[in-house]
Order: sequence, then C-alpha cells, then structure tokens
Amino acid sequence: MARHIVARTSDIPPGGNKVFGVEGRDIVVFHVNGEFFALLNRCPHEGAPLVKAACVARLTSPEPGVYQRSRVGELLRCPWHGWEFDMRNGQSWFDPQRVKVRSYPVAVESGEELQKGPYVAETFPVRVEDNYVIVEV
Repeated sequence: MARHIVARTSDIPPGGNKVFGVEGRDIVVFHVNGEFFALLNRCPHEGAPLVKAACVARLTSPEPGVYQRSRVGELLRCPWHGWEFDMRNGQSWFDPQRVKVRSYPVAVESGEELQKGPYVAETFPVRVEDNYVIVEV
C-alpha cells in the first residue's frame, strides 16, 4: 500500500472532515476526538457520500429509561438512509458480517519525517547591501 500525503493536520479541524482524491478514489478523512480516520466516501448501500454523514455516538441502555453515550462522534449515519458504520473499521452495525465501508490506515507524522521529493530548484546566494538586494550567480 503506497503512502499519500493528503493534508496538514490543521487542514481538518476537530470534528471536521475533508475529501481527497487518491488513486482515482474519493477518500474522506475525519478528525474525531484527536484521531484521524479515513474511509471510502461511499456508502455500500446506495453510494451516498459519507462526507455528508452525521457523526453520532454509540447509545446503549442497561435498563429501561437509562441511556449511556459512548464513542461520541465515532459512528457514521449515512445521509440517505441512516445506515450506521463504525468509523474505526467501516463495519456496519445492522449486518456486520456482510456490509462494510472500506477503511484505510491513517498516520500523522511531522513534516521532517516525510520523505523529500527528488527535485531541487536551483538557488543562488542573496545579500542585502545598503538598500539593494544582490543575487550572486
């Protein structure tokens, strides 16, 4: 699997998302609870764009009238038909054996750790003397 640098962390604010084209696929990256998750931007049901999905919480009830929220913002609810998926692995909640959104590994690295490109622009020394900028060739 090839690595693709898609954005700076500041390009996707907390609670936000952004779609990137990677090798002919639209991949949506979510920034939730300090983590980044990447999924194919397509619901497996009828193809709704998951970039427009609601980010919801897991709601459980240990007894009637008592509700508990967990994993706030980590579950996606499809904008067209309400199918829900786990943002961490793309797994659906209603039919986990058959329906899943493709998910991709995400890493956050500092710019210094990324590989430099092979091309280098030619540079020239510059000096300032009095009010004149001088380029040395």
